[in-house]
Amino acid sequence: MSFSRAIKIAPSILSADFANFGAECEAIEAQGADWVHVDVMDGHFVPNITFGPATCAAIRPHIKGVMDVHLMIAPVDAYLESFAKAGADFISVHLEAGPHMHRSLQAIRGYGVKAGICLNPATGIESVEYLLDQIDLINVMTVNPGFGGQKLILSQIDKIRRLRALIGDRPIHIEIDGGVTTETAPLVVAAGADVLVAGSAVFSGGSVKNPAPYGENIRALRAVAEAARQ
Repeated sequence: MSFSRAIKIAPSILSADFANFGAECEAIEAQGADWVHVDVMDGHFVPNITFGPATCAAIRPHIKGVMDVHLMIAPVDAYLESFAKAGADFISVHLEAGPHMHRSLQAIRGYGVKAGICLNPATGIESVEYLLDQIDLINVMTVNPGFGGQKLILSQIDKIRRLRALIGDRPIHIEIDGGVTTETAPLVVAAGADVLVAGSAVFSGGSVKNPAPYGENIRALRAVAEAARQ
């Protein structure tokens, strides 16, 4: 998987039809999605429960491209191997989800998976500086994690800008998760983001039987995001 700062749209299946995950993954890829984003929640680290490694393993055959797994669970270390074996291409973990984050990131990479760190809205970027040699992605949570459909917290735009400067020329993606719409996508891209996680902004108006709106939504997001770079 070669590194590129081209805009990538990563629909979150948290907004998909839970009874048709496989078909939904195939539909969004066919309609232009670059990555498939999987939000794993444990009801402890965040106030919601979604799914685990068995679900990831079940949908993996339906995903031709990148499966981007976001672990909102704590403690996280005991589950890293399971999600790696389930076929994740990226595994991202929260700074607060384990006592030795450097070791957690080393473990993810040791399983042959690209490693990401997640920053909650109230989490600063200071610790990231000491992890840059262990990460392939930084997930900036632009909402408080746990639920879809929230509005983007505008204070995070400055965080994105500061991270972009900190990263420099390193091959590290900046991913934005939460409140991404055609109105907010240009703001985060202009600040330095290249991966846009979008749930309702992609799945709104469509379905497995009528996937065309997925494509319309993806193209609309990509168009405003790419325009923001010019």
